[in-house]
Amino acid sequence: MNKTEIGFQPELRDLSLVHRLDRETSGCLVLAKRRSALRALQALQRENAIAKRYQALLLGRIRRDTWRIDLPLQKNTLSSGERLVRVDPGGKSAATRFAVLRRYEGATLVSAELETGRTHQIRVHALAGGHPILGDPKYGDDAANRDFRKLGLRRLFLHASDVAFTWPEGRGRVEVSAPI
Repeated sequence: MNKTEIGFQPELRDLSLVHRLDRETSGCLVLAKRRSALRALQALQRENAIAKRYQALLLGRIRRDTWRIDLPLQKNTLSSGERLVRVDPGGKSAATRFAVLRRYEGATLVSAELETGRTHQIRVHALAGGHPILGDPKYGDDAANRDFRKLGLRRLFLHASDVAFTWPEGRGRVEVSAPI
């Protein structure tokens, strides 16, 4: 985000992005108005003290109700500059907890909670678990994406639904949610 994108509240020219979402992901973002808040929030993020929950529509009707994927991820940058992440024993540790929210014919809506925060973590863990996120052009199933596009799904179905954290020094709890 740059200063020209703050047109809806021009007095908020110094907002800083605390964390990122993939361009295709919708939902909650945390922004800081002051440098001191940015530093505090970045410290919470480094300590994994910011809880993030996502909703995703995965390919297939998943039978188990909950599961956890704990697989290391290695980030690679292609010559084109595109980032591609793969499960790799030499990568950084990464863990994601999944829980079924609703089952559909050929798809399952899940909640995904990050234990770590790696690039493309949910997308790669879902693929590694045999159920890629629908609408994912990078890690998804092309044939399934075409089929679901005909049903109206025109983008990656990954949504940052909830963010929660407790401010240091007892300054309170912040919980934010964004419905799909």
